Amino acid sequence: MTLQAAGRQSLVDTVVDALRSQLTGGEWKVGARIPTEHALAEQLQVGRNTVREAVRVLVHAGMLRSRQGEGTFVVSTTDPGDIMRGIQRAGIRDVLELRIALEAEAARLAALRHRPEDLERMQAALDALAELADAEGQPDSGSPELYADHDVAFHKAVVEAAHNTALTATYGWFSSSVREALVSSLDDQAMPKIVHGDHRAVMDAIATGDPEAAEHATRALLDKPKRAVEALLDAD
Repeated sequence: MTLQAAGRQSLVDTVVDALRSQLTGGEWKVGARIPTEHALAEQLQVGRNTVREAVRVLVHAGMLRSRQGEGTFVVSTTDPGDIMRGIQRAGIRDVLELRIALEAEAARLAALRHRPEDLERMQAALDALAELADAEGQPDSGSPELYADHDVAFHKAVVEAAHNTALTATYGWFSSSVREALVSSLDDQAMPKIVHGDHRAVMDAIATGDPEAAEHATRALLDKPKRAVEALLDAD
């Protein structure tokens, strides 16, 4: 199998694609050790340095793991990048449903595990949101993207207060889709107005250490836009 590409970096990308295809195609199972650099270089008809760089890319992507003196092993046959691209292509309703699943559990855990600095980050985000709101408490029409940044910062602070590294990492990937959906909704007159008291209710429940109230407040906050989106979809 000979790979043709123009330039070293393009060749590395080509090798990455070839190895990724072998991984997702089931060539090697999870836990299996992949062939040596030398074997892969011969198979793909490229230099060992090119293989080494391609493997490093897949290690960083979470599909492979290198063990000193033992070799490189398969961690996942699913490319996390494909998952994230799927999320980015998802509609607003899908994003909201996933938000509810992640954020409701995060708020519940945050009520049990939060630290003072977590509440300080939430408060800072709420203060920043208040500064960008008009007299009725709605986002200033001139700064929807900045408003969305602070809104997402509040929800990230809630997730981080759960002190679950897997949940934080997942939401970190997901937050760009949350922001994009929020910016779109801020410009949509059919979407419900943002009520700052809903955000405050989430923070207060977390601060008082009430996991059920924190989960309920989060679901209530996100249920309003979800119902509005469902109504729009039903009308279409």
